[in-house]
Parts: sequence; C-alpha cells; structure tokens
Amino acid sequence: MQNTSEIDVLIKLISKLPGLGPKSAKRIVLKLINNRDELVKPLTKSLVDVYKNISRCKICGILKATSIECNYDLCKIEKEKYARICVVENISDQWSIESSNIYKGYFHVLGGTISSIGQNKEDLLINSLVERVKKNKIEEVILATSATVEGQTTAFYVQNSLKETKTKVTRLAQGLPVGGEIETLDDGTLFSAFKNRSEINSS
Repeated sequence: MQNTSEIDVLIKLISKLPGLGPKSAKRIVLKLINNRDELVKPLTKSLVDVYKNISRCKICGILKATSIECNYDLCKIEKEKYARICVVENISDQWSIESSNIYKGYFHVLGGTISSIGQNKEDLLINSLVERVKKNKIEEVILATSATVEGQTTAFYVQNSLKETKTKVTRLAQGLPVGGEIETLDDGTLFSAFKNRSEINSS
C-alpha cells in the first residue's frame, strides 16, 4: 500500500499513543479517512480547542482552562472547601480516583515520579504542594502514589518535604498490591486502599 506522506505522519503519531502500535494506528487512520465528515472534522476541531484552551496548572498539576490564572488560592476548583489533598503521580490517576467516587477533597498531580526516565525531583510539583498545604491550612495529605519502587521513592521524598508543615501525612494501605499502579486498580481495590490508609510517622 502506498501512503501519502500525510497519512504516514498521522499513522506514526497515533502509534505513539498508549496501547497502540502501527497496525492499530493504521486501522484508526482508515476509519478516520472513511468517515471524514462524521469523525475527522469534529475531531480536528476538538483537538484544536483542547490545544488552545486547556493546559496543566503549574501549581496543582490538574487540567484547567488556559484563561484561568494560577495562584495558590485558585487551585481549589471544587465548590466545597476541604482540609485534605490527595497526591497522585499523573492525571490518569486523578481521573481513576474521581470516577470511583471514593475520595472527596483536593488533588495535587506531581507530574511523574522521581525515578522516571528523564524525571528529576525538581521537575515535579512538590514545592508547590508544600505551599498549598501551608496557605490553605490542609490537615491531611494522602499519598496515593503507585506501589512501585519509583512511586514509593517519590512518596518518601514528598513526606520529608512536608515535615515542616506538621500536617498529617497518610499513605494508601491494604488493597494496594505491590507493583500496582493507581490507574489500573478497580473501584473495590481503591476503596479498600483509601479506607485503610495509615498515618506515616515523621520520625
């Protein structure tokens, strides 16, 4: 099959998405081409809108409207006021916890883990987490990082960074399997992990 350069580029781009390879990307591209008006036009507009209007907050890490200016007080998007923050590695973890309706409170998305390839602790939103805790009088920080070596290393570093705040720091406990990633857990496992979270000693 001879593809135009535009199709080749599109296949390569789509194949970079999680869980997709070249074969799956080709099937998706063919589906798009065969449904130009139904899929391509609205998809193109939606992608442009997201690119222009949605960005990741530089303070709390969640997705927000680009028009909203970041500051430590505005990083409380929920209408209700809470006294706790759930710290996760990435946005997909936040979405998984939100969809389970297990947790009610603020989120803080670090943007990865310390040991991730090309990821240093300076790249993560840890300093802004400490500032949010101080400014918003947060009583509990829940570390909901994955039970991987990288996730646990990151949790330990975050815990140490929060020592001076004297805030209660807890970690997800029973129900979270060793090596498990938050976004892959079912609601029952997440419920157990949150319900049985334990406080971390600061000593």
